[in-house]
Amino acid sequence: MQHITDPKVFEKEVLKSEKPVIVDFYADWCGPCRVLAPTIEELDKARKDILVVKVNVDEAQDLAMQYRVMSIPTVLLFNDGKVAKQFVGVQSKNAFEDAVAELKI
Repeated sequence: MQHITDPKVFEKEVLKSEKPVIVDFYADWCGPCRVLAPTIEELDKARKDILVVKVNVDEAQDLAMQYRVMSIPTVLLFNDGKVAKQFVGVQSKNAFEDAVAELKI
């Protein structure tokens, strides 16, 4: 799982990805983010058809502001360089998998 803080790397890895990308906006001090972390890690290991990326909002404030991340954890599902779905708060693995399935890739 890749951790991204640089907007140029974000553009290359997320916005120009040929696969759907799940981006977890989190912070180390955030309790709910720690609760969600195992689910994100599970997705990364289980799904090779998607890319999973983490963005620490303390280290990448510009990316958090650009995508209007107001509370964490916020998970964005990108497809073809655009936000296809947004999740705020702790979610189940099934919620993310259902959203990917809806993309009809």
